[in-house]
Amino acid sequence: MGILSFIKEAGEKLFGSVSSNAEAAPAAAPVDVAALNQKAGEAIATYIRSQGLDADNLDVKYDGASHTVTVSGQAPDQATKEKILVAAGNVQHVDKVDDQLTVPNSEPESQFYTVVSGDNLWKIAEKYYGNGSKNDVIFEANKPMLKSPDKIYPGQVLRIPA
Repeated sequence: MGILSFIKEAGEKLFGSVSSNAEAAPAAAPVDVAALNQKAGEAIATYIRSQGLDADNLDVKYDGASHTVTVSGQAPDQATKEKILVAAGNVQHVDKVDDQLTVPNSEPESQFYTVVSGDNLWKIAEKYYGNGSKNDVIFEANKPMLKSPDKIYPGQVLRIPA
């Protein structure tokens, strides 16, 4: 799949508040960027697992400079792989996900859609399937990240199965 793009201001807030004037403040102590990136990667991996998603040898690395998450390991199937990627990308301050996950059996890949203001699952299903009543397909494909079909937000990326 390669690199997936996300909107870094949208998504789950796993890292607490990020001060915009942290760079302008005089440095009282040196910041260990590698440790912060490692902690962020661990937080994203914990979030992925909290969604009931996992892969063999799941490894999640975060690079704060490029706002990129790299996810590797072997997912049990294509749907789980895509859900892991979407979960990793739908985190605030993540702009891109570098997909290094593998699956044992090749399956058709889903499309991805970034929600815009005014969207709902019915409209999205009409766009992709020509039938709004297929909105349940999209909802089910994005569980457990989606708890309710009415709880989508602009900037969120959704899986759209073939």
